[in-house]
Order: sequence, then structure tokens, then C-alpha cells
Amino acid sequence: MQDDVLSQVKILTYERKFMVVIDDTDECDRAVTFAAHRVKRTGGAVVLLAVIEPDEFQHWIGVGNVMRAEALAEAEILLEKRKDRIKTIGDIEVETLIAEGRKADEVEKLIEKDKNIAILVLASGTSSEGPGPLVSAFATRGANALPIPVTIIPGGLSDEKIAALC
Repeated sequence: MQDDVLSQVKILTYERKFMVVIDDTDECDRAVTFAAHRVKRTGGAVVLLAVIEPDEFQHWIGVGNVMRAEALAEAEILLEKRKDRIKTIGDIEVETLIAEGRKADEVEKLIEKDKNIAILVLASGTSSEGPGPLVSAFATRGANALPIPVTIIPGGLSDEKIAALC
């Protein structure tokens, strides 16, 4: 009888994804490093999201199109740089995405769309200006702003300390 019950149980494969929002800061490298080490140790994939904020190129149509193209090219370069960084850590599956909009909004949309995204990894800023705009955005929204945990990595951690934490 127990064999009948077990044969009816559907085994679900769930690939846990760690999402990192990409920019050109040193703190971003800390978040990427942490996510890659966690995936290397526990399995899953890293999702790298580059967000182009439209406010940057909406003023004049012709200039805006050029600025948008430049922003897309820069986002692709940043994604490749972070993918290369992950390759130095191990053989880790990486998804790359580019979105246009406000960063916090695009993060929320992607988490809603991709149910395998299980953890958002951010790194705090190292300057006296505060933890950074994205960390602040989610912190001010409250504990229930996102349906997944948010891991905030201190921006000053070394690669060795990050690897030891994972």
C-alpha cells in the first residue's frame, strides 16, 4: 500500500535562484560574489538583473534614443563583467536580464514573474551616505515588501570573508 502512495507523489525539482541587481559599484561585486559562493555550495542559479532607469533619456527624442542605446550597451558590458567574475568562482548557472524602469519596481516584477527566485542579494554601500538606494528602498517599504528574503552583504567584506560565510 505504501508503494502506491509513493508512486502517486510527484517529485518537484525546484531550482533556487539568487538574484543580484547589477550596477558599476564595488558593492555590487560583493553581492555577486556572495550569491555565486552560495550557489556553488548549495546549488541553483544566479540571476543578474541590470535595470536602465528611463529618466536618464526621456528629455529629447533623438538624444534619448542615443542615450538609451548607450545605456543598453553599458548594461550588457556590466552583465558580462559580472558573469566573468562568477566564472572565477566556479561552474555556476547564470541568467542575465535587462529591464527598463525604476529598480525597485523591476525587482518586484521579476520576483513576481519568476517563482524560482528565492533570495534577493544586495550589498550595502561603504560610504557615509547610507546603505545605498536599493537597500534603502526595500528597507523603507517594510518587512513584507517582498515575498522572499533579502540578504544584505556588508560592502566592505573581502572575497575570503564572503567565501567563509557561505
